[in-house]
Amino acid sequence: MKNHFKKFLNIKNSTTEQVDFYIYGDIVPDSDWKWDESETMPNDIKNLLDEHKGKTINLYVNSGGGSVFAGLAMYNMLKRHDGEVIAYVDGLAGSIASVIIMAADRIIIPKNAYLMIHKAWTWAVGNANDLRKQAEDLDRIDEGIFNTYKENLKEGVNEETIKQMIENETWLTGEQAAEYFSIETSNSLEAVACASDFYQNYKFIPSQLVNNSEQRVGSEERQKVENSLQNESEIENLLLEIDLI
Repeated sequence: MKNHFKKFLNIKNSTTEQVDFYIYGDIVPDSDWKWDESETMPNDIKNLLDEHKGKTINLYVNSGGGSVFAGLAMYNMLKRHDGEVIAYVDGLAGSIASVIIMAADRIIIPKNAYLMIHKAWTWAVGNANDLRKQAEDLDRIDEGIFNTYKENLKEGVNEETIKQMIENETWLTGEQAAEYFSIETSNSLEAVACASDFYQNYKFIPSQLVNNSEQRVGSEERQKVENSLQNESEIENLLLEIDLI
C-alpha cells in the first residue's frame, strides 16, 4: 500500500488576503493512494478552504488527472468557496484536472501550456450485465463532466464540437483552448515538467510533455509503480475506483 502523509497541504505565500495552492501531481481519493507529496486529495482542498475562508485562492495546476470522484469533490468545494478562485495552468490541466480548474472565477493558461479533455474510463470485471452497468455509469459520468465544460463555453461554441473533442481525446494549447472556453491566455512560460502515472493511458500526448516528464521521473521510479501494481490487494482496490485519467 502507499505511504501515509499525515500532514500535507501544498500552500505557499499565504497572506491575510490571498493564498497560493499548488496541484502539481495526480488527483487521488485519500492518503492511502499517495505515492508522494506531489499528489492532491479532496481533504487537501477542504483544509485549504477551511483555513482560508474568504481569501482569494491562487490555484496553480500541473496535473495529468486522476480519480474522477476525488476531482469532482474538489471542483464542488472550490465552486462553493466564498472568495475568488483564480486558476493558473503552469503546464497541463489534463483529464479531471481540466474539470477542477473550471470551478475558478478566472482561468489563465499560457499559450504553450495544455488543456486535455477526454471520456472517462474504468477497470471492470464481471458478467455481461455487470459490464453493461459499468458502461452506463461511465455514460452518466461523461454527461456530468460535459455539463461542467458547457458552463464555461464561449458564446457561440457548438456543444456537439466539444462532445466530439471529448470523444477523441483532445489536447489544446492555451491559445487553442481560449477559442472554445472562457479562459484567458498569457505569454508562453518555460515548459514545466508534469509527471503523471496516467500518461501511459493517453493516446495523443504532446512530445514536449513526454520529454519533460521523462527528465523528471527516472525509470527506477516508474519500475516502483509497476511493481507495486502487481500487488493483488492494490489491483482489487483499483477495480472499485472509477478514474478519469
